[in-house]
Amino acid sequence: MKFSPVALFFLFFSTLVFTGCKSDDSDEAINDPTAENKKSLGTSAEDILSDDIYKSMTVELVYSLGFEPEEQTKNMLTQFLNARVNKPGGVIVKETVINPPQGAPFDIDEIKEIEENNRTAYTAEDDLAVYVFFSNGNSSKDTETRVTLGTAYLNTSIVLYKKTFLDLVANNQGTDLATLETTTLEHEFGHILSLVNITDDDIHPENHEDTANSRHCVVENCLMYFEATNTERATVTRFLQSRGNVPELDPLCIADLQAKGGK
Repeated sequence: MKFSPVALFFLFFSTLVFTGCKSDDSDEAINDPTAENKKSLGTSAEDILSDDIYKSMTVELVYSLGFEPEEQTKNMLTQFLNARVNKPGGVIVKETVINPPQGAPFDIDEIKEIEENNRTAYTAEDDLAVYVFFSNGNSSKDTETRVTLGTAYLNTSIVLYKKTFLDLVANNQGTDLATLETTTLEHEFGHILSLVNITDDDIHPENHEDTANSRHCVVENCLMYFEATNTERATVTRFLQSRGNVPELDPLCIADLQAKGGK
């Protein structure tokens, strides 16, 4: 079959445009290998919980000396995740020691900048990465009556205010540091797993989400109950002191995780 010069021109031009578009898409993906870790809170819940795409998970714990996580916290986090996520390749905990960030107390933009400067584990191939920063400073939102214990602020990003934990334990006799720290970490992990109803896809949110304390569970002894990480200075440790252990997820929360591919 013969083509006229005009037809050959358009055929060549179309091929050039198509090839250029594919190249641009590829370049964009290569230029931002961190894109999968810069999404909104809760949007990666199914990726974390199921093994549809990611077969393993790396949890990077970032801290400066003197603000490292407790050994019990690391052990209990691993147990918590292995009980709930489907990762046949396992859950790997990686620790990264950094120089103490300056400028505390920190606002959330500064927390994000610290992550940008120090995070080393990102989602790649079939491994999903989660970042947890144990802060050497308090939150800028703290007041004389309220404190921030931790925040899940992106799809795979958590900050725990270790300095605040140390201050609270020093001023509240009988409070166990590891229990306070583990409860906060597992509670914030629950939020990146979209608990409670963060992405508006829970099974029965009308029976599950606490309308007076959004994104939290209505069941009082649940890990995702708002008082598990109460921010009132005067009562922040009362819930834990009365229990003596880390709260567990209730059946409503577990059912929502299972519906998203979890155990």
